[in-house]
Amino acid sequence: MRRVTGDWLSRFEERGLTRELGFGQRPAVLAIDLVNAFTDPRLPFGSDLDAVVEQARRVLDLGRRTGAPVLFTTVAYERPDLADAGLWALKVPASATLRAGSPEVELDGRLERREDESLLLKKYASAFFGTDLVSRLNALRVDTLVLVGCTTSGCVRATAVDAIQNGFRPIVVREAVGDRDPAAHEQSLLDLQAKYADVVSADSVLVQLASVPGRVPVG
Repeated sequence: MRRVTGDWLSRFEERGLTRELGFGQRPAVLAIDLVNAFTDPRLPFGSDLDAVVEQARRVLDLGRRTGAPVLFTTVAYERPDLADAGLWALKVPASATLRAGSPEVELDGRLERREDESLLLKKYASAFFGTDLVSRLNALRVDTLVLVGCTTSGCVRATAVDAIQNGFRPIVVREAVGDRDPAAHEQSLLDLQAKYADVVSADSVLVQLASVPGRVPVG
């Protein structure tokens, strides 16, 4: 696997402060918040994530072909006063654009979600917080969570942290996650690799997904 690297990371490895988790036996792919609000640069939360969507689609498609569970998240608020957004609505006023039923909270059409693929509605950063994600993953006997989506410094990072805290191996696909702030993106990848997840290339993830025992052969 190709990892995020740095001299300080090598020193951490030598001191036993970090190591790779690797894949388990039952991976699932989770696409985080690849909705119009985030993938349309004209919108307040948006940025140019075309390359991220393209790489995410590669991972999703192979997951589908090999029988790995595929799940999606969106974030949306039903209350007119944004009471279901809590203090986040105060901290991030643009949350008012994430209205349930609006085009902004719909998945980017390029992902072509299938009817049998779960869509979780969340209110906060982590895909685990306030959702039944743990129960869904446990029912599927998932032990590894391959993460694609946005934003790297926000919802991807929060989900990876909660994944390892809930006993799932987080695998962050480097080219398939993105952020409005390039500096925050790179720093978050370094922090994730050091503390919470494996940050690996899309090509490496595709090899791993195709080689997990019990998966459908890729022809």
